[in-house]
Amino acid sequence: FSTSYVVVCMLCCIKHKPCKQILNMEHHMCSILMMLLKDDGLCFLKVGQHIWERCDTAGALLKRGCPFDHLEDPRGSTVLLKNRKITFHPKEQRHKRLHRVVTQLQPQTVLLHLRPGEPQSFEVKFKQVKDYLIDLYYLMDLSFSMEDDLMNVKKLGADLMKEMKNITSDFRLGFVAFVGKTVILYINTPWPCTPPFTYHNILSLTTNGSLFTELVGGQRISSNLDSPEVGLNDLMQATMCEVM
Repeated sequence: FSTSYVVVCMLCCIKHKPCKQILNMEHHMCSILMMLLKDDGLCFLKVGQHIWERCDTAGALLKRGCPFDHLEDPRGSTVLLKNRKITFHPKEQRHKRLHRVVTQLQPQTVLLHLRPGEPQSFEVKFKQVKDYLIDLYYLMDLSFSMEDDLMNVKKLGADLMKEMKNITSDFRLGFVAFVGKTVILYINTPWPCTPPFTYHNILSLTTNGSLFTELVGGQRISSNLDSPEVGLNDLMQATMCEVM
């Protein structure tokens, strides 16, 4: 609490004063002065100087004999690290794999070096793409407790494809399943069901809703002796795969 109070008081007292007029600041770190005083710099002129003697505007310090390479006066900057142009491809071209990467916001990644009191600005462009592409990739646990959920997904496939066509013509469905660890102590198949497995890519992304219904409809639940423990592994695999 005491530290916050001191900082607030310092801001109030020195906001409009030049650095060279601030007394009793020798016990404060140089970095604090640089943060509070946007127009001033610091320079090591000679041994034994107080901090307030070393602090002044950059021009004044240079006139007093401060070597340029000894002057501490960091400025803010803006760097566009990722600045891919906004997508203007017609929807017919985007159906080709080459044009499935759509950019609606530019820039995508910005690196800012900020100094208090010194604003940085950059232009942001946004264009909403019509008929935007959507990929829905089901990652489903097929252990015994998910039997009712599997039934719902079997019924949902064709209806979902139909409804999504009202939103976008570029819609694809995929399906992957997992159960649990395929090692001793974690698996057992006492009932007539599918043996446990860690990751099965049942259906890669497709626009064929009937195929989704057919393949998902053929899936059966499995069993294991503990709660599934491969969900995070499968999520990572589905996320990292470039082709699904």
